[in-house]
Amino acid sequence: MEPITVHVHAWDPISAAGVISELRPRPEIRVVSPQDADLATVVVVVADAVDEEALKTLRTVQRQGTARSVLVAGRLEEGDLVKIVETGVVGIARRCEATPDRLVTVITAAASGEGCVPPDLLGRLLEQVGRLQRHVLGPRGIMFTGLAPREVDVLRLLADGLDTAEIARRLAYSERTVKNVVHDVTTRLQLRNRSHAVAYALREGLI
Repeated sequence: MEPITVHVHAWDPISAAGVISELRPRPEIRVVSPQDADLATVVVVVADAVDEEALKTLRTVQRQGTARSVLVAGRLEEGDLVKIVETGVVGIARRCEATPDRLVTVITAAASGEGCVPPDLLGRLLEQVGRLQRHVLGPRGIMFTGLAPREVDVLRLLADGLDTAEIARRLAYSERTVKNVVHDVTTRLQLRNRSHAVAYALREGLI
């Protein structure tokens, strides 16, 4: 099994050196230098707190490539959880709990596309997502995924094998509207085509 390539980003050299020294001896991990950061499968961002600078860095990791991001934070407040998830982070660890074994577990999960959150925070995260959906997104006709109900309807019918004309008739839309919905979803979520959009929706449990 090929080792997971990891880049460590921290604002101070001591934090970076500490995480790198924990990861470098592990055969499952290959730490890459900042010059080779674009080769990393997982980027570990180390921050004292979840402030705007940390969130900006996490968003940048998400935009710049295919690497998945893991956050190791000194302080994790309950109100930070949704902000962190919105940046695209798939793994979270407290710095005080970031033993070599724990770090490898979180990184391995992230590399596989699986989320990894401290168990005591997971329930709080789900509660916050539920409140956000009920009180903010739901009344505006938006799901937490960023998909509107009609986008989900179109993807569901695509998954059933219907073509544009059939979807338009079923939903009482024009064919142009259906094409626009598919284009908006594939563009916004950076999906290659309709098949990729359906696969994404199925994988994420949206349809």
